[in-house]
Amino acid sequence: MPDLSTTRFPVPVDAALRDAGWQPGRWDIKQAEEWADTVSAHITPAGHRHRVFPAAVEAWAEFGNLRIAPLGPGRQIAPATVRVDPLAGLHLARTLSDLGRSLDTEISPLGEEGDAQAVLAIDRAGRVYSIDHTGDWYLGPDIDTALGTLLTGLEPARLTPGTD
Repeated sequence: MPDLSTTRFPVPVDAALRDAGWQPGRWDIKQAEEWADTVSAHITPAGHRHRVFPAAVEAWAEFGNLRIAPLGPGRQIAPATVRVDPLAGLHLARTLSDLGRSLDTEISPLGEEGDAQAVLAIDRAGRVYSIDHTGDWYLGPDIDTALGTLLTGLEPARLTPGTD
């Protein structure tokens, strides 16, 4: 049994990650590089492209192909299952590009929330967002915080015009 008092994640998030097959030091760079090639080569019929950068590749390498399910009730809202697979957002090059432009950064697909209820994205600085039919949401300054937000049911911040 791991010493959960020294984990980088809150205990319920760490437990959900381990239940999904994650462990400290997990690093599948081969899969991440394959995704990087696929994502960067994709061009929509209208000519939109995705951006790929180190923050995205690092998140894919550590958490890629995991389906992480919450292990308890949400604190403020229902917790969400997370699947890290950038191909879930492959068809949203324009949407992610538009969001990145509005935030003055570049954004890459990260995965999905629930059963395709929302697409997860990461920006050049490692900040994580969720895009669904109700709007755009800020999940945290890094993937660790974003996983905590989603898996423990913390209410994310809605991105609104004029919001940094």
